[in-house]
Amino acid sequence: MKKLLYTILWLLVLIVPGKAQDIPDPMSPPRLVNDFAGILTPDEQNTLEQKLRAYNDSTSTQIYVVTVKDLNGYEPSDFAFRLGEKWGVGQKGKNNGIVILIKPKIGNDKGRAFIATGYGMEEVIPDAIARQIVDNEMIPYFKENSYYKGIDTAIKVIIDLASGLYTAEEYSKDESPWGGIIFLIIFFGIIILSARRGNRMQGGSIGRNIPFWLLMSSMGGGRGSSFGHFSSGSGSFGGFSGGGGGSFGGGGAGGSW
Repeated sequence: MKKLLYTILWLLVLIVPGKAQDIPDPMSPPRLVNDFAGILTPDEQNTLEQKLRAYNDSTSTQIYVVTVKDLNGYEPSDFAFRLGEKWGVGQKGKNNGIVILIKPKIGNDKGRAFIATGYGMEEVIPDAIARQIVDNEMIPYFKENSYYKGIDTAIKVIIDLASGLYTAEEYSKDESPWGGIIFLIIFFGIIILSARRGNRMQGGSIGRNIPFWLLMSSMGGGRGSSFGHFSSGSGSFGGFSGGGGGSFGGGGAGGSW
């Protein structure tokens, strides 16, 4: 049903071609980070560009980051789909493109964010997961005007999911990225307390004083690292010719703040 509605919407676009002029053209020379809203510093743009370019070169999957000051009357989803189609985001035949769209909060006008997935990425990043990435990884930072951190964290999760480091189900169950850190603090705290108690008690041992559930849980692992979200470096990039796909079927989700 969703794809049928999108098809009807796209036919309306063809009927009224003038409206498509509200969708910007990509920056020249082509880049994966298109900061029309000016919310990223040059170093931040180059750092994100370096990460996305390396991922594109190694996998052919294209993740575009696009920021705009105004959605020109469109809903964020509609704007992102139209932009993905117009720019040809993704590889031809694979349609493995993703558009991360951000309209920052300006005055009393709400901020909006949307992750649009091409046909080839809808199974990797289902709509529910796209919504969680926006809500959990992006908006909390955006509320603090930390746009770079929110974008970078979202990119890290998307790449990890697309690379199979963990599944969408595993990501969905991981409610807090701080869970592993908190666990380690508690774990080592108990070890220290147990060691001190063992020094005061003849024949005491650390192993006997540590709760059984804690020992068992320490043998397992969760989704994995939440570290390494921030890369550094800057520079110029050449050889990127833009996308050749652009088939978006309405997959994705977003939120506001």
